[in-house]
Amino acid sequence: MKSDLYVTGKPAADRLLRDDGTALLIGMLLDQQVPMEWAFTGPFTINERLGHLEPSRIAAMNIDRFVAVCCEKPAIHRFPASMARRIHELCAVIARDYRDDGANVWRGVADARELYARLRKFPGFGDEKARIFVALLAKRFGITPDSWQQVAKPFGDHRMRTVADIDSAAALLKVRRFKQLEKARDRDKASKPLKRKAAKQRSAARRSGATKRSGTSKAKASNK
Repeated sequence: MKSDLYVTGKPAADRLLRDDGTALLIGMLLDQQVPMEWAFTGPFTINERLGHLEPSRIAAMNIDRFVAVCCEKPAIHRFPASMARRIHELCAVIARDYRDDGANVWRGVADARELYARLRKFPGFGDEKARIFVALLAKRFGITPDSWQQVAKPFGDHRMRTVADIDSAAALLKVRRFKQLEKARDRDKASKPLKRKAAKQRSAARRSGATKRSGTSKAKASNK
């Protein structure tokens, strides 16, 4: 696949991501709770250890053996065992539904809504991850099905916020800086309040309301 994606800092690992759709999907799956470079190097690490990245062969492996491969130092992720099981499941779906080729997930798809729906069926691909992947295909690979910007929103804009925006070492630094700033502001990649922060704010508001109601009740009682 023609692409200018640059994310791992390792030419061979980036080349695998650009050339192999399964590698790209695995990298995206791993992109959580660890630096992007670590996550997207994962497919290359697995390929080096197994000698291939064929979905059907991975899916046919004993799950415990595959987990051991992923847990070997250096591990593919902060939580290598749980992510290995997700990769194993992902490869089974690719082998069964997409003729053993990750690129078939988007090959020939005319509408981004269909692409999004396909991605959401994969293990570990929630709403945000699916949207980012749609943006990644469009921005870095030129794969632009109808309505891709709407489906990828807000990741289809020009802000340097995700792997979809990285085409150089300088861009990688900009995206990393954006994430650091948003984290300091208790906001996510979409610039929305983090769920845990929002939950704390709602809880504090409820406690404040309860305190006010209690104070009002006591005041009424004392006036009787």
